[in-house]
Amino acid sequence: MSWKIDPAHAQITFSARHMMIMNVRGHFEKFSGEVYFDEQNPALSTVEVQIEAASLNTNEPQRDSHLKSPDFLDVENYPFILFQCKRVEAGDDRHGRIIGDLTIRDVTREVVLETEYLGKSQSPWGMTSAGFSAHTRFNRKDWGLTWNVALETGGVLVGDEINIHIELEIIKQAEAEPELEAEMA
Repeated sequence: MSWKIDPAHAQITFSARHMMIMNVRGHFEKFSGEVYFDEQNPALSTVEVQIEAASLNTNEPQRDSHLKSPDFLDVENYPFILFQCKRVEAGDDRHGRIIGDLTIRDVTREVVLETEYLGKSQSPWGMTSAGFSAHTRFNRKDWGLTWNVALETGGVLVGDEINIHIELEIIKQAEAEPELEAEMA
């Protein structure tokens, strides 16, 4: 069954160490994606997400400009961050893993999203929604994001480890009528 991401009820957030002493958090304001969610056999599910890199927001304009620059995401030359599911490993009724390719600045590496299924519900308007929470962690240098500054006190300005947290509500899409599909063929 085809589902679409509900952008009004979804978040992609990230965090990284600053000066080795605190976590700086941010989020992406614009992203879209499609999900094929097989409720009977979750291992057959897939997901594709496209994130607009320039929609990055850490609530600090100077830092955001630097993160969008060629030192980091280089949004002028690489406007999108992409995730393409390769497979889903079902765990118990609520937990699983989504293994897929994450592409940043034309570098693609495999990541594992530890995922929790939060349930399914029908809205007052008759739409069926499902909720998921997921997280992963990776080293930004694996994607060529190597800019940094050494600190006089030891350590570096920007930590290498990036934490990603995703809260996602998806909406079940109506299936096409068989007669309509035949007419369009």
